[in-house]
Amino acid sequence: MYIKKILSLIVLLTIIGGGIFSYFVYTKIFESNTSFSEKQVTVYIPTNATFKEVEVLIAPYVKDIQSFSLLAQKKGYHTRVKAGKYILKKESSNNDLIDNLRSKNTPIKIRFNNQERLEDFAGRISHQIEPDSLSLLKTFKDPQFLKESGFSTENALSMYIPNTYDFYWNTSAKEFRERMLTYYKKFWNTSRTQKAKEIGLTPIEVSSLASIVHKETVKIDERPKVAGVYLNRIKKGMRLQADPTVIYALKKNTNDWKQVIKRVLRKDLEVKSPYNTYQNTGIPPGPIFMADISAIDAVLNAQKHNYLFFVADPNNFGYHKFSKSLGQHNRYSQTYRNWVNKNKIFR
Repeated sequence: MYIKKILSLIVLLTIIGGGIFSYFVYTKIFESNTSFSEKQVTVYIPTNATFKEVEVLIAPYVKDIQSFSLLAQKKGYHTRVKAGKYILKKESSNNDLIDNLRSKNTPIKIRFNNQERLEDFAGRISHQIEPDSLSLLKTFKDPQFLKESGFSTENALSMYIPNTYDFYWNTSAKEFRERMLTYYKKFWNTSRTQKAKEIGLTPIEVSSLASIVHKETVKIDERPKVAGVYLNRIKKGMRLQADPTVIYALKKNTNDWKQVIKRVLRKDLEVKSPYNTYQNTGIPPGPIFMADISAIDAVLNAQKHNYLFFVADPNNFGYHKFSKSLGQHNRYSQTYRNWVNKNKIFR
């Protein structure tokens, strides 16, 4: 009888102990272990990060880092750390957190436009994905890649079409470049390529001309008309004489890309540069700016007219006055110069 009581007690204690242990295990695995008050937080895990580095990144957002680490080891995550952007949700358990880190690398939206040089572009992208600007720039300027892809350092900027794209944060510089080349080829579909051929330009030349059109007018509805002027000039063998190319040449020659030039002076027109369209006939060797899609399509769908000149219209801000003759253009230009002088815009 006494032995039976002892055995019953042992069984009872075992059951109780097992229950306590099970409860302890359950709480460490399935109960909330987050410590932040926001609905969610973002953690970026670098390429080749160790589990120790992950622990440091996760620690500020969990109540008990030890239980997190123990379960991570039990689930094998500590030897299979994956880089990327991860969203940690409030009230997540250790199990939820680890499953998230194992399989839910979250894509990001990459956006870019209005870049003047590859250097600027590399800097812009480095703020959105993992690679730094130097590694991106080196990749963008890789001579072998440019040669194989039909680009040069002068026109490589035209390969990057401004838009919004889905990428993973841990995308490498090379992967980013390769995907942008793929997007470039998709953008230059049969329709756009045919339109470029019809106006006698290559896709790169279209992008270079579009960069001038983009700089000449912020009004998207006016861009096809401006593009028509330049195409008319090209057909007649005239120089483009585009002020934005002179500004670009001045910046490039001085390597001062931060200078603001509001007015092009007569002396500026003499600057020696292949980008100065007052001194050189034809389209510059590359884009002076990252032309957006509206500017590229404006060139491909340029308005057909007989205008050869245009100048800013001070009475309709942002738009221009167009002329078929030099005499008419000179009259419009004088009106504009009077307005510029009146407003004391000297440089």
